[in-house]
Amino acid sequence: MRLEENKGILTIPQFGKIQLEGFFRFINQGLIEEINNFSKIESSNKKIKIILFGSEYKLTEPFIKERDAVYMSVTYNCQLYVPARLIKKTKKTCEIQDQILYLGDIPLMNSKGTFVINGNYRVVVNQIVRSPGIYYTWKRKPSGNIIWIGTIISDWGRRSRLELNKKKEKIWIRINKKKISVLLFLLAMGLNFEEIFNYKNVKAFFRYSKEYYTWYGGKRKAILKLYKKLYISDENEEEGEEEEEEEELDFESIDEKVTTFFRTKCLLGKMGRRNLNKKLSLDVSENEILLLPYDILAAVDYLIKVQFGAGTLDDIDHLKNRYIRSVADLLQEQLRLALYDFREAVEKTILPGISINVKKRITLIKLETFISLTGTFQNFFGLHPLSQFLDQTNPLAEIVHSRKVSSLGPGGLTSRTSTFRTRDIHPSHYGRICPITTSEGINVGLIGSLSIYATLGHYGSLKSPFYRLSERSNKDHMVYLLPGEDEYYRIAIGNSLALNQGVPEEQLTAARFQQEFLFFAWDQIHFRSIFPSQYFSVGVCLIPFIEHNDANRALMGSNMQRQALPLVQPEKCIVGTGLEGQVALDSGSVAIAKQGGKIKYIDGENIIITSSVARDNIETELILYQRSNSDTCMHQKPRVRQGEYVKRGQIIADSAATAGGELSLGKNILVAYMPWEGYNFEDAILISERLVYEDIFTSFQIVRYKIGVYFTDQGPEVITREIPHLNAYLLRHLDENGIVMIGSWIETGDILVGKLILEAEEDSLINTPEGKLLQALFDIKAPTGKENCFRVPKGVKGRVIDVRCFQEFEEEEDDYLGDIIEKVHVYILQKRKIQVGDKVAGRHGNKGIISKILPRQDMPYLQNGTPVDMVLNPLGVPSRMNVGQIFECLLGLAGKLMNKHYRLPPFDERYEREASRKLVFSELYKASEQTANPWVFETDNPGKHRLIDGRTGKVFEQPVTIGIAYISKLCHQVDDKIHARSRGPYALVTQQPLKGKSSRGGQRVGEMEVWALEGFGVAYILHEILTLKSDHMDTREKIFGAIFNGEPMPKPTTFTESFRLLSRELRSLALELNHTTLSEIDFQIDKKEV
Repeated sequence: MRLEENKGILTIPQFGKIQLEGFFRFINQGLIEEINNFSKIESSNKKIKIILFGSEYKLTEPFIKERDAVYMSVTYNCQLYVPARLIKKTKKTCEIQDQILYLGDIPLMNSKGTFVINGNYRVVVNQIVRSPGIYYTWKRKPSGNIIWIGTIISDWGRRSRLELNKKKEKIWIRINKKKISVLLFLLAMGLNFEEIFNYKNVKAFFRYSKEYYTWYGGKRKAILKLYKKLYISDENEEEGEEEEEEEELDFESIDEKVTTFFRTKCLLGKMGRRNLNKKLSLDVSENEILLLPYDILAAVDYLIKVQFGAGTLDDIDHLKNRYIRSVADLLQEQLRLALYDFREAVEKTILPGISINVKKRITLIKLETFISLTGTFQNFFGLHPLSQFLDQTNPLAEIVHSRKVSSLGPGGLTSRTSTFRTRDIHPSHYGRICPITTSEGINVGLIGSLSIYATLGHYGSLKSPFYRLSERSNKDHMVYLLPGEDEYYRIAIGNSLALNQGVPEEQLTAARFQQEFLFFAWDQIHFRSIFPSQYFSVGVCLIPFIEHNDANRALMGSNMQRQALPLVQPEKCIVGTGLEGQVALDSGSVAIAKQGGKIKYIDGENIIITSSVARDNIETELILYQRSNSDTCMHQKPRVRQGEYVKRGQIIADSAATAGGELSLGKNILVAYMPWEGYNFEDAILISERLVYEDIFTSFQIVRYKIGVYFTDQGPEVITREIPHLNAYLLRHLDENGIVMIGSWIETGDILVGKLILEAEEDSLINTPEGKLLQALFDIKAPTGKENCFRVPKGVKGRVIDVRCFQEFEEEEDDYLGDIIEKVHVYILQKRKIQVGDKVAGRHGNKGIISKILPRQDMPYLQNGTPVDMVLNPLGVPSRMNVGQIFECLLGLAGKLMNKHYRLPPFDERYEREASRKLVFSELYKASEQTANPWVFETDNPGKHRLIDGRTGKVFEQPVTIGIAYISKLCHQVDDKIHARSRGPYALVTQQPLKGKSSRGGQRVGEMEVWALEGFGVAYILHEILTLKSDHMDTREKIFGAIFNGEPMPKPTTFTESFRLLSRELRSLALELNHTTLSEIDFQIDKKEV
């Protein structure tokens, strides 16, 4: 089929849709379902009933705006009210009491798909877990014997295993690491021998085994034996003793315990029931969510069939055997737990008291104190591994974080124990989970990202769209396929070469069929992909010429785009993929017109639109220099003019990381691939000073300092400007209240908030002669107390842009300093230019550190006199196999010269062979023609140019590849990492310095560093590092005074603390370390004797 015949157009689903749909599903369905499933609370004498009506619940509007919740460090939530009924029966009357019950606060999702919890943006990551049901596999034991296994996964992730050993002719079920005969288990569940052995293949298997003739007794005896196997560990008792014990035991309590075990361990849920029915060909209602005896019997029968090769084995890593637990499922689970706790509290505290004392008054209002919904949700969002601190480095980072899919978390896998097989890419991931984007390190393969077209289907399965090829009509029909369905069809991949009628070889196309890639004729194809990038996630789809890159480098490129800092002057890329506009729009970082109409008024803070429909004014408040979770700057700039007409949904203001409505994470920079004096050796990068002075790579950082005012043991703290014994220069930025003024330029050591700890009256300054004189002369009371001001930390300087004060603020503190009275938040904006040590990267995984900043006159320059901005190492391309960067920079040069922008979908070779190279060279040739610069495209060296050395004026010997590359500055800045320590804290046990900048730690001297120093023979330096600067407690105290007074270095006379620790540990193993001091003379005498 020709590609031109495709007339159907499909827009990419909104990137935040999966989160929003999940929360709506919880509010509209999950909430009602969970409250309705909450069965009525009833007293033991059936006289008191409490009923909740879930379908009539109400949510109130939030008390504060989302932005205010961020500033005040509180949760953005709404209150949940549910109608309740209390029925109280007496001998004569039946009292009915109706009341609307306040259940608690539910955090609200904002339009970006995130939550505000305690003032921080958080996101609930989607979890991918094994579906409940039964899965068959096998494993070979070291003896060579094959064990056939059927794993039953319950709704809560608990597992039981059916194991068949053909050699021993036994089938057992393994629960809690205990092996129990499957016959005993079935008898305890209520079946008898006839029902078991008359079922299909079961009798044929057991006919020659010992168990066929074993008498377990009836159901009662089977339950007792099962109880002993499960709960009583001592099995080595004589049979007579066992029988006596059975008579003594209370059968009713045992039966209740075993029944409870079946209920909890054998809970399938609706999804598990559906999967079990499908696998074992059963016809049981989906409402039957418990595992029935006949289910286990059918599972045993299928296991016997699998052993004979009649049944099919399961691939546990196939997406049809896994499902997505979205935010709806996780929140519904938390609501279930809160309601369960509520019922338990009421049944244990209130109902027993009323049953005894009938006259005791009870009201529904009293029950509100027992509902822990607010606390349950706060704990979930604060502590659950899937509720994560939102990455807000840039708009792309927000989108990708909300589209993450994690295999970790409760009920999932663990990073320590996961095998390579569970981390690997599976054929069923195509079009659903991106095969490229994953985290590097220990979580590789366990955390993925959704593909751009993937949507959530029924029962949490991921589905992907395809075009159905129809022979009858020329139109294509779009169909969503579930993970298990696409294996039965031949699906042509979207990057296959275009069909050319004249060439017979091109009548075949690559297609997926039954998890393999094969070649088929076009008339045998059932479906085809709707877009070449259908298989990739958002970050990967933003890389141009990705088909020329190695997958490992594409992974790094997509990961590093999320670390790009928004720059002062955003600039959109010359070469892109066309997805930048949708990313900017769906991220929620840009301001959008809520209604179509005319711009009535515009300034830096507000845009007012007069609606063309309702004729009323709609005001849009813009974000101004707001701090993000990652300390980057969020800011909106209007991109419309007063009097202009706009449509609904049109972008009216750009964010800090967008330009012209497109995502703009970097700058178009003139780069050259050449060595330069070794300054770009091994991923180091040489840059021109133009990037510094013209603020090309300048970014804003907003740091927030939280200053608490406490009621301490020594007395209460007060904020004041009147602080005795302090230099007036240090207090120059404080207002009359003692808080720093907005607009102040502050540096290290300046006071942000002046604080005093008030002393008791008898110790105060008033009782001194100076205090009495001040009081007599000026009639003022001199402030007294201990100074405890908050100073600007080391390495911080910037402009104070905002100050916020909060009274009676309650928050959990890491270090308890006393009861908190007041809280002050100070926001400092830092302007960071690019400098040596900063990390920059392209979109193709080509990253590096700035090694030197050259004056522009020393940089190599082009034949028209333009100096190069950045010099990259050419050896970083061939071995890394990310050739896409060369195509990008050459096409970028053509675009820059002709003032054009290119948007190229990936896999362009589906149009013709060598399409990328032809496009780039043809555009370069056009640019040289239009600008009358023949050096732009030289036929001898297409894509390469003669560069001139800025220092000597001579032409370099070899032609050099130059072009315009899109380069980003990443959040790994040297200002955040550089650190020095003279003295600081030490670890308690080893007495060695702590590590890390946050702990004011020292520089680690490891094993290899010691070898290097030993190799140089620097004995004194080595001795000093290992003892005086580390854990020699006596000498390190004396050394400070010696340096201060100019005295010689003290020589240690005792052992270091690490040696003492070693000797103590040896003593704990009963090994005593003794030492004797040998004098020099004795040693010589011993030598002679020897």
